[in-house]
Amino acid sequence: MSGPAMAGLCRALGRALCRALPGQAVLGRSLGRSLCRALPGRAVLGRSLGRSLGRALPGRAVLGRSLCRAAARPGRVPEARPWGWGLALGLAVGVRPRAGGEADGGREEEPPPPRGFVAAVERSRDLLRRVKDEAGIPGIIVGVSVDGKEVWSEGLGYADVENRVLCKPETIMRIASISKCLTMMAVAKLWEEGKLDLDAPVQKYVPEFPEKVYEGEKVTITTRLLVSHLSGIRHYEKDIAKVKEEKEKANRALKPTKPHQDKEQREGKGIEKTDSAKPRKEHDGEMRGRNSKPGRRDKEFELEEYYLKEKFESVIESLKIFKNDPLFFKPGSQFLYSTYGFTLLSAVVERASGQKFTDYMLKMFRDLDMLSTVLDDNEAMIYNRARCYVYNKKGRLVNAPYVDNSYKWAGGGFLSSVGDLLKFGNALLYSYQAGQFKSSAGKLLPGYLKPGTVSMMWTPVPRTEVSWDRDGKYAMAWAVVEKQQLCGCCRQQRHYASHTGGAVGASSVLLILPEELGPGAGGAPPRGVIVTIVCNMQSVSLNSTALKIAREFDREKQAQCTD
Repeated sequence: MSGPAMAGLCRALGRALCRALPGQAVLGRSLGRSLCRALPGRAVLGRSLGRSLGRALPGRAVLGRSLCRAAARPGRVPEARPWGWGLALGLAVGVRPRAGGEADGGREEEPPPPRGFVAAVERSRDLLRRVKDEAGIPGIIVGVSVDGKEVWSEGLGYADVENRVLCKPETIMRIASISKCLTMMAVAKLWEEGKLDLDAPVQKYVPEFPEKVYEGEKVTITTRLLVSHLSGIRHYEKDIAKVKEEKEKANRALKPTKPHQDKEQREGKGIEKTDSAKPRKEHDGEMRGRNSKPGRRDKEFELEEYYLKEKFESVIESLKIFKNDPLFFKPGSQFLYSTYGFTLLSAVVERASGQKFTDYMLKMFRDLDMLSTVLDDNEAMIYNRARCYVYNKKGRLVNAPYVDNSYKWAGGGFLSSVGDLLKFGNALLYSYQAGQFKSSAGKLLPGYLKPGTVSMMWTPVPRTEVSWDRDGKYAMAWAVVEKQQLCGCCRQQRHYASHTGGAVGASSVLLILPEELGPGAGGAPPRGVIVTIVCNMQSVSLNSTALKIAREFDREKQAQCTD
């Protein structure tokens, strides 16, 4: 075969390998270039193939060196047997690493860190591994976006322990109470369109929900109260006396015993909080620190309504669980975290939109390009769905109990991937910052929501609290920490919004750290860092970890701008 014809064949082989082996395009291109450069001259070809295989496929360097030695020995591959090189190439691309995607020594292969954030990725990966090991988490996935671009996503451990399926960025897990943030986006959109009045009694939209009386006085529950957990509707605990007692204990715990102790807490030496300092216990099991011992059961998850197995055909039908129960507090007077409040909210969205709640949400996900975000439906075939796990009383890892989350789609019933959650966070951040940028010749597109709407959502509401972040207050389906610094040369508090999630066999967090912008900023939104973490183990507090990772990437971003 002539030289030009052989070179054409080599290039065709490279392209074929690129198409045939998803994820191994580097191998195809490397082989193609190596063959083109090396022919004629088989020894050079062998060395090129060896180097290409070593670079492109971790774990196949031995094969590459063998090809190199074989080709370097004159006469060992006769000219009349071209099938020999075909066999060698077939072995090179056909031999796969050991099952589970683990390389030599059983260690997981690490994707190369993104250019520009190498140090942040390395430190954050080390932090995530420590969290995973300390809490005994089977699988955990992280995603990070900087200025609207996904710069790091990675899975550690197993999505399915029994079948040895590794976590990957595309893995889909329960996002638990982050579902409340998604529902709030729908509420805000309907409010902007004039279809939903935040201050009207909920009975305007849902007459099936009875009017309420508290201590003999008729009271009003509005959508605005629902989204900030001020409605007085109960959570999973049915015992009013127990809830009030727990609330009194929490309030006493928040009161400092000595003035100087309070000052030390406020002005603490470090910037970061530890996950172990969780003074309140109202939230869905999100208050447990990551340093909990495996097998130690969270009392929150001993409540029977976490484990409902009944499938509800509509959100209106699911109201029967709690609609006739008495209010625990007068609406607007006290904060009581309530997933059932969001079940009622889903009925409001359904009636205001004129569509089934689930249909309206899925349409919104398509508009936001969140194609991996779906209902946590046990019957549906959902590819890349992870299994959920818990530790039993003996401290052994077991599959999480079967639950049907159709009674709480709005408050904790969605599945998603870290990529989709980053898209959601960026859509919100873009909407929040769009008004701060100068639009050049009308090129800046509007956000999904108006800037003022997101500002309203992220404005702390009086008389609220946050179980997972002692610096924060609850706003409208988001926990918000405001920027402040109490003393010079002391701890600086950045403005950010977050929400955590705790469900049977799952924990999650989504945190948005906006960049501080001046008026008339140049460039385009979104500007800031977004971090999301999901794992298939319950009772894992992840907010502090997400905040540390966000600050790592923010520092490296600032360093790049300085350079």
